[in-house]
Amino acid sequence: MNTNADRRMLEALICPQTHATLRYDAEAQELISESANLAYPIRNGIPVMLVDEARKID
Repeated sequence: MNTNADRRMLEALICPQTHATLRYDAEAQELISESANLAYPIRNGIPVMLVDEARKID
Protein backbone atom coordinates (compact mmCIF):
# COMPACT_ATOMS: atom_id res chain seq x y z
CA MET A 1 0.00 0.00 0.00
CA ASN A 2 1.86 3.02 -1.13
CA THR A 3 -0.42 5.37 -3.02
CA ASN A 4 -2.54 8.19 -1.66
CA ALA A 5 -5.66 6.45 -2.97
CA ASP A 6 -4.77 3.30 -1.01
CA ARG A 7 -4.27 5.31 2.17
CA ARG A 8 -7.62 7.10 1.73
CA MET A 9 -9.34 3.76 1.19
CA LEU A 10 -7.80 2.36 4.38
CA GLU A 11 -8.77 5.45 6.35
CA ALA A 12 -12.39 4.98 5.27
CA LEU A 13 -12.61 1.47 6.75
CA ILE A 14 -14.08 0.89 10.19
CA CYS A 15 -13.85 -1.97 12.66
CA PRO A 16 -16.56 -4.53 11.89
CA GLN A 17 -16.96 -5.28 15.60
CA THR A 18 -17.06 -1.81 17.17
CA HIS A 19 -17.59 0.44 14.11
CA ALA A 20 -14.70 2.61 15.35
CA THR A 21 -12.04 4.06 13.08
CA LEU A 22 -8.89 2.07 12.41
CA ARG A 23 -5.23 3.04 12.50
CA TYR A 24 -3.04 1.86 9.62
CA ASP A 25 0.24 0.27 10.70
CA ALA A 26 2.31 0.29 7.49
CA GLU A 27 5.23 -1.61 9.01
CA ALA A 28 3.09 -4.52 10.24
CA GLN A 29 0.64 -4.29 7.32
CA GLU A 30 -2.31 -4.26 9.71
CA LEU A 31 -5.30 -2.12 10.50
CA ILE A 32 -5.51 -1.56 14.25
CA SER A 33 -8.79 -1.27 16.14
CA GLU A 34 -7.81 0.17 19.49
CA SER A 35 -11.40 0.00 20.74
CA ALA A 36 -11.63 -3.76 20.06
CA ASN A 37 -7.93 -4.53 20.71
CA LEU A 38 -7.72 -6.25 17.34
CA ALA A 39 -5.33 -6.02 14.41
CA TYR A 40 -6.79 -6.85 11.01
CA PRO A 41 -4.21 -8.14 8.52
CA ILE A 42 -3.59 -6.75 5.07
CA ARG A 43 -2.73 -9.64 2.73
CA ASN A 44 -1.51 -9.01 -0.80
CA GLY A 45 -2.73 -5.42 -0.47
CA ILE A 46 -6.26 -6.46 0.57
CA PRO A 47 -7.54 -5.73 4.10
CA VAL A 48 -9.04 -8.83 5.71
CA MET A 49 -11.89 -7.34 7.74
CA LEU A 50 -13.04 -10.51 9.49
CA VAL A 51 -13.03 -10.67 13.29
CA ASP A 52 -12.05 -14.35 13.10
CA GLU A 53 -8.92 -13.42 11.10
CA ALA A 54 -7.88 -10.54 13.38
CA ARG A 55 -5.04 -10.81 15.85
CA LYS A 56 -5.75 -9.89 19.47
CA ILE A 57 -3.50 -7.12 20.79
CA ASP A 58 -2.75 -5.98 24.33
